[in-house]
Amino acid sequence: MSLETRHAAKRFRRKITGYAACLLPFEADGSIAREAFQAAVARTTDAGLGCAVNMDTGYANYLTAAERTEILGLTREVIAGRRDFVAGVFVEGLEGELVDLYRRQMDEIVSFGGTPILFQTTRFHDWTPAQIVELYARVCEGHESVFGFELGKMFAPNGMIYDEETIRGLMTIPALKGIKHSSLDRGKELRRLEIRDEVRPDFMIFTGNDLGIDMTEYGSDYLLGLAAFCPEKFALRDQYWLEGDERYAELTDALQYLGNVGFRAPVPAYKHSCAVFQHLIGRIPTSEPHPLCPRRPDWEAGIIGDCAKRLGYDL
Repeated sequence: MSLETRHAAKRFRRKITGYAACLLPFEADGSIAREAFQAAVARTTDAGLGCAVNMDTGYANYLTAAERTEILGLTREVIAGRRDFVAGVFVEGLEGELVDLYRRQMDEIVSFGGTPILFQTTRFHDWTPAQIVELYARVCEGHESVFGFELGKMFAPNGMIYDEETIRGLMTIPALKGIKHSSLDRGKELRRLEIRDEVRPDFMIFTGNDLGIDMTEYGSDYLLGLAAFCPEKFALRDQYWLEGDERYAELTDALQYLGNVGFRAPVPAYKHSCAVFQHLIGRIPTSEPHPLCPRRPDWEAGIIGDCAKRLGYDL
């Protein structure tokens, strides 16, 4: 796609749908900081964004089944039916028939009022497009609304980016309402949007590109770990875009600076960066990530603090 064609593809004053993948914070003793987590859910919801829990940002790959259930309960208590929320379905490493493994977690999420989003499993890696599409169709059968998730391996080894045949097939599943795309590749995501417009215009593409948050300008919506850092700033950015307000550009630049710092290699350590940011602005009790999460260096607070100041936070 030429620069001229790409520029012409921008969709000005579009209403953006955004979800923040909420960070799971911890107390000094290593336990889950439940009050701080619920405050984050409330803050995100009050800002007008949807909450996505038990995602990568919420350490879904490290939590026990009981802990994920607890997070669903904490989320439901806060949202109390005011709007939808999304919750991850994580089956990697579990033994058993995949349809059953997925559907058991999906049914639990729906019972708490959430919409399931399906993490991939390494079992998919040697499957054909037809096998993957059939699996999704069976898993989604009888559900009102489900989201998919294609995750680059820079985030997690169980992830994969689907080929176009698979994407086209997934778009034919009525209950599958959209997919989160986390390749960090603008070209691939723009092609996803082209396919969406051709095959199923109401199918939602949620950008997971924390290094290219302006993908919303081209028709993507978003489900971002970066939005967990400061959901109210993302909500304001979306409002500026809808209104055609020139302040959009400055705020987007500051948010993208934060994204470039927070999501530098190794990418999974962004969760520690998020904890440092949240702790600096006084929202969580410690800057500690989950003990299994890759860590940032001791000087992280300095560079993250600069990001926070650019966004207008007083430290």
